[in-house]
Amino acid sequence: MKIVWRALINAAAIAIAAFFVPGITYGNTSYGYGDADKYISLLLTGLVLGVVNAFIRPIIELISAPITCLTLGLFHFVIGALMLYLVSLVSALGFQVNGIVPAFLGAIVIAIVGLVLSWILPD
Repeated sequence: MKIVWRALINAAAIAIAAFFVPGITYGNTSYGYGDADKYISLLLTGLVLGVVNAFIRPIIELISAPITCLTLGLFHFVIGALMLYLVSLVSALGFQVNGIVPAFLGAIVIAIVGLVLSWILPD
């Protein structure tokens, strides 16, 4: 149940990031459900982002620990942007990030919104 809750929080954070950051879009695919395709795309993108952050991100953070120490932790934002860009490479999701600057800004927005929603909503 926790993974579904995390996917919903990620989906909400992605929707807010797509609203505020130009260059981030979702729902650019058709699953055959009409108007619900946009929300299915959003939920699947949130799920994939959660899986990427759970399995791939720790490996990247371990490898980049010296750079993170040199930048006093600011490199975590770059890693978040790379994870968001990695998720956008899965074309079946219908999620697009047009460049590294929207990915960087989107990662910051997703991190802040995800943190706030995790505080507000119970586990």
